[in-house]
Amino acid sequence: MLEQLVKSDEGKVPWKITGLGAEGPFPELKEKLALFGQFVGDWQIVEDRYLNNDGTWIKSRGELHVNWILEGRALQDTFMTFDEKTHRLIPDGTTLRYYDPKINAWHVVWFSPMQDAIKTLVGRKVRDEIVLERTTDEGYLVKWIFSDIASSSFRWHSEESRDNGKTWTLREEMQIQRVGE
Repeated sequence: MLEQLVKSDEGKVPWKITGLGAEGPFPELKEKLALFGQFVGDWQIVEDRYLNNDGTWIKSRGELHVNWILEGRALQDTFMTFDEKTHRLIPDGTTLRYYDPKINAWHVVWFSPMQDAIKTLVGRKVRDEIVLERTTDEGYLVKWIFSDIASSSFRWHSEESRDNGKTWTLREEMQIQRVGE
């Protein structure tokens, strides 16, 4: 799939926004930026499964591309979903994230016009995981968790609590592997 995306008709990489890119992390924040900087590169979403409203699981696959932007002070993730009907990669959404030294945490915003969604979260390292948290407009708690992190793979999952954190329901999970490894 990656070859199809990179070898576009114009010879360009369509998932990068020209002018925002950076070669690497901002030097003064390099250590703190490594938390998400470790994901820079191209990834294959081996399996993405998410809970449908009727309680069934829907499976898909796709790609994730992570790049430094804004002088290396921020990162942009671009999610591509593989359309089983057309056998094409469809841009599904993008995440912008930056480290805020004032709160020793990350501000994260997910945009997905296809899902009619804008989600704002705050993320921190918690033991061996990266945990991003938010509260929905309905007052539910949501956690996005990066776990089982290795140089060539990681797991991402989303949990939701409708009882103020007493119980949590898995809503989505992805198994992600670095391209070429």
